[in-house]
Amino acid sequence: MINTKEILETIQMISEENLDIRTVTMGISLLDCTDKDIDVACERVYEKITRCAKNLVSVCEGIEREYGIPIINKRISVTPIAIVAAPCESKETYKFAYALERAARTTGVNFIGGYSALVQKGFSAGDRELIESIPKALAETEHICASVNVGSTKAGINLDAVELMGRIVKEAAELTAHKGCIGPAKLVVLCNAPDDNPFMAGAFHGVGEPDCVINVGVSGPGVVRAALQKSEGLNITQVADLIKRTAFKITRMGQLVGTLAGERLGVPFGIVDLSLAPTPAVGDSVAHILEEIGLEQCGACGTTATLAMLNDSVKKGGVMASSKIGGLSGAFIPVTEDAGMIAAAESGNLIIEKLEAMTAVCSVGLDMINIPGDTPPEVISAIIADEAAIGMVNSKTTAVRVIPAIGKKVGDRLSFGGLLGEGPVMRVNTSSPKKFIARGGQIPAPMQSLKN
Repeated sequence: MINTKEILETIQMISEENLDIRTVTMGISLLDCTDKDIDVACERVYEKITRCAKNLVSVCEGIEREYGIPIINKRISVTPIAIVAAPCESKETYKFAYALERAARTTGVNFIGGYSALVQKGFSAGDRELIESIPKALAETEHICASVNVGSTKAGINLDAVELMGRIVKEAAELTAHKGCIGPAKLVVLCNAPDDNPFMAGAFHGVGEPDCVINVGVSGPGVVRAALQKSEGLNITQVADLIKRTAFKITRMGQLVGTLAGERLGVPFGIVDLSLAPTPAVGDSVAHILEEIGLEQCGACGTTATLAMLNDSVKKGGVMASSKIGGLSGAFIPVTEDAGMIAAAESGNLIIEKLEAMTAVCSVGLDMINIPGDTPPEVISAIIADEAAIGMVNSKTTAVRVIPAIGKKVGDRLSFGGLLGEGPVMRVNTSSPKKFIARGGQIPAPMQSLKN
């Protein structure tokens, strides 16, 4: 039973410390929308999304007004479109992107995720066609997010898909160079992708999920930092405990919003994702939490250890506050979306190699990183392979969302606006991995995959 008084305790957090519900995401299954005729399938997709989500935005806005809780994004995730497109005789898969865009505009949501393919063990019908269409789909839509899962602990890593995604990321940047290279900012390459993630760009609605469900993603880095600012003299054990108690309060708000939204929309409440999702706003930074714990600047020696403690404490505190936990759950470290990360990258304290080490202990991976526009596709593929290996071996979700800044070099800036923020173009090691990437095939699953 939710005690409303527990939620009201967070009013100060909302008004002064940037606490919000980052997203309420409705997951919708499109398995019943398939057809041999791609135009018929696209129309079915549009009809189902607009029918299921017609009241999503208005319900969320009603909860915002009633409880004073900001809900920043209202989103939709759908069955990976490669699955829906598989029976279609036409291979003009990008038509599904147009149908999703039309549905996004009709329902008024911020994004629709699920222009996706799951190829960790190989390509099935519809997968390659969808992946090849991603640059065009992202260039010609505004509200569509794409993702491709190239590896898992159970399956290993599909190196052929990794090689392909290096080229796709580069092409997506080139096709949107006139829009600030926004294409790759809406594309993520994953390992161990969860079926119920509410956060973009990696959200999709897994085939084992209900027909329709509500998932919630909470935020709150500013709240955690504010709590730490008021608690001088604590040892690290006490700091961890303070973060746990703060995460509990944050998550209770997510539980309330998810439960209310599900009831009012007449669909099941799925999960709360416990992730601390930063924004470019001052005071809403994961990097600043690490600095409050005791680092001079994010990227210094000790960053990985403090981040590991933060990530663990957020999970331990949040899991007791919600009946259903899922998604990614932890602390995000997207460079352009975090004011502290941006400052650390600009000063040179935070480099990609250090970010890679940090991804071994936190949610997701190398996220929203601007790289030089002339970075070769095989280098992008190798970045993806490295991050997928961390996820595969550690049985965790990892991802890569890098943006080749076409026409820009190290030290230049690239701006996306809004929650995607802006940041410097970071140096990439361009020593060639071409021969490795060109080998193709499947990197075998690790021993820890044999758990049965």
